[in-house]
Amino acid sequence: MKKVLKTLVLVFTVCFSLQSFAFSDEGQEGAVDTKAEVDAYIAHHIKDAHDFHLFSYTTDSGERKHVGFPLPVILWSSKGLVTFMSSQFHHDDDGKVIVEKNGANFVKLHSKIYELDAGAESVIFDEEHHATNAHKVLDFSITKSVMGILLVGLFMLIAFSSLARQYAKKQVPTGFGRILEPLVIYVRDEIAKPNIGEKKYRKFTGYLLTVFFFVWILNLLGLTPFGFNVTGQVAITAALAIFTLIIYTFSGNKDYWMHMLWMPGVPVLIRPVLAIIELAGAFLIKPFSLLVRLFANITAGHIVFMSLIAIMFVLRESLGTAGATGLSLILSILIFLIEILVAFLQAYIFTMLSALFIGMAVAEHDHEHEHEANGHDVPDAEDVRADFI
Repeated sequence: MKKVLKTLVLVFTVCFSLQSFAFSDEGQEGAVDTKAEVDAYIAHHIKDAHDFHLFSYTTDSGERKHVGFPLPVILWSSKGLVTFMSSQFHHDDDGKVIVEKNGANFVKLHSKIYELDAGAESVIFDEEHHATNAHKVLDFSITKSVMGILLVGLFMLIAFSSLARQYAKKQVPTGFGRILEPLVIYVRDEIAKPNIGEKKYRKFTGYLLTVFFFVWILNLLGLTPFGFNVTGQVAITAALAIFTLIIYTFSGNKDYWMHMLWMPGVPVLIRPVLAIIELAGAFLIKPFSLLVRLFANITAGHIVFMSLIAIMFVLRESLGTAGATGLSLILSILIFLIEILVAFLQAYIFTMLSALFIGMAVAEHDHEHEHEANGHDVPDAEDVRADFI
């Protein structure tokens, strides 16, 4: 029975995604069925949005209907704080629908909200694509990505609070806690301890657990038909990378900074050059590697998945309706299963690298081996080989 239920959930998810793809127009009339329309849809899908748009359909009278639900729009404009629901834009993303609030006019163009100048009816851009009769506003809206973060944060708070209460009362968790416990132990024993060390891992395990489950659940949420792409937003991955940067920067011990700023054991003239390289690695390369790996892999996964779905429309004439649909469905299911693995893998890699960077910052270096000129014995080749192995 469980296997049948899992199969039905998978088929429903894929079919729901196909339906959303086929009938969503995002400003176009009719279904998305040409290469140009497919490219435009995919580019729009991976962006953040001010509402949830599930699908659209055309009535018998030719009227275009949209199915979804709005989200709160919160703006700081020239007239102060302005709030309204995104439904007032009527799913327009081309800057055609004007929303008037508190004496100011707003339009939404390519997921960006502009405040029009007095007398303007649409946004006009110059040759450098700068708006000449409008300006962007400070946007604090509850977008899809923000909603995803809030939902996952609330879910984690409830789930792990329940697990903590069970630990306080009894030794063996029950219910959903049985699923969480082996994952918590895995992060602790396979990521935190080996990379940070037995003595200091506890201090950072809470952060590593949080970032692991946060990224993993958001990655899984991005596979649902609701259009979440939180970890595919570079601002989100950059924020996570900055958190890791702050932690290992302020947790770095004396040895960490000494090896970074004035590397021992190398010629004095080389030390300033190595210091520049080490500082660039700590403050630029390491955070960049964290943010770009997660962002690029999740975004690429969404693009590949939706491109495979698009086969049924783009190749419909050459392969026929049945052939294009069958090929698209098989490939989409296969890539969907791979994306489930990638969702876990990217959460693991981000957490592993974070633990590794933190471990490098808090590691205690061995200063027992000095040069023979200082009166200490120099280790022989076998000792070096043993330590290396």
